[in-house]
Amino acid sequence: MSIGAIDTSRIEAMVAQLKAAAAQATPASGGAQQAAPAVSAPGFQNALKASLDQVNGMQLQAQNMAQRFEMGDTTVSLSDAMIALQKSSIAFQQTVQVRNKLVQAYQDIMNMPV
Repeated sequence: MSIGAIDTSRIEAMVAQLKAAAAQATPASGGAQQAAPAVSAPGFQNALKASLDQVNGMQLQAQNMAQRFEMGDTTVSLSDAMIALQKSSIAFQQTVQVRNKLVQAYQDIMNMPV
């Protein structure tokens, strides 16, 4: 398992597919009315991106602390570095589980009869 930046392109593609499917399911009642909800609501996509950015920040911080400890920085203790690494690992595992649930929900929705 590599600790690095999280690739959000797949999640953004999935959100775009969900938006396209929702647009097809919604009856066309005027372009101005359809554009208003997308602009006014903060949306799930923004919340998901903020969460992914937070997990990515935790991983980068933990990696930085571990690297500073390995280089002999006396301001970073072994326990602090290990705790930061474990926190980032748990956050990443949680993110993977949320992603798995989202993919499963997407597949369940796509397999529903119309």
